[in-house]
Amino acid sequence: MLNYKSSIIEDKKYSGLSIKEISPIMKLNLRGKSRDFLSTIGKNINMILPIEANTSSSSDKYTSMWLSPDEWMIISNNIIDKENNNYEIEELLFNKISKTNLGSVTDVSDQFVLINLEGESVFDILSSGCAFNFNEFMQKKGAVTQTLLAQVDIIIHHKEINNINLFVRRSFSEHLMSWINDAASRL
Repeated sequence: MLNYKSSIIEDKKYSGLSIKEISPIMKLNLRGKSRDFLSTIGKNINMILPIEANTSSSSDKYTSMWLSPDEWMIISNNIIDKENNNYEIEELLFNKISKTNLGSVTDVSDQFVLINLEGESVFDILSSGCAFNFNEFMQKKGAVTQTLLAQVDIIIHHKEINNINLFVRRSFSEHLMSWINDAASRL
């Protein structure tokens, strides 16, 4: 059974910012390069993996984020059952990708915490603790980047205008939430 116990206790609201954890969400890490790998993924999840750097693609069930030329993270668009960590899509992809040596499929649902930030102050908060230039990023819905925020390694997905998802390793989630709450209280 996966560990969904979080150090993030409650949703927070500040002037121009709402912060909450979205849990539980299925997260799969995919690695592969070949044309067969890409076509097998596309056929089985009804979505083409993004091949342009720092982009994402979505279907009704899943969102895939480009992490490197041969790495993607696929997340479920809907909350999943906490009592079950057997995902039909993971088993299907594992059998068609990992078992046939086209690439690898790894469940990272327990490894990452998903924090959603929403409001007009989202990029003010991020800019105050991150050296990344958000000028172009904030204009592109679906943009993805990996960077440091408050010296914590994160993945940022620009879901909608003024609505982003942060993926942070579970062991750093409490520190990052503490930093975000502190920074938001100073806006």
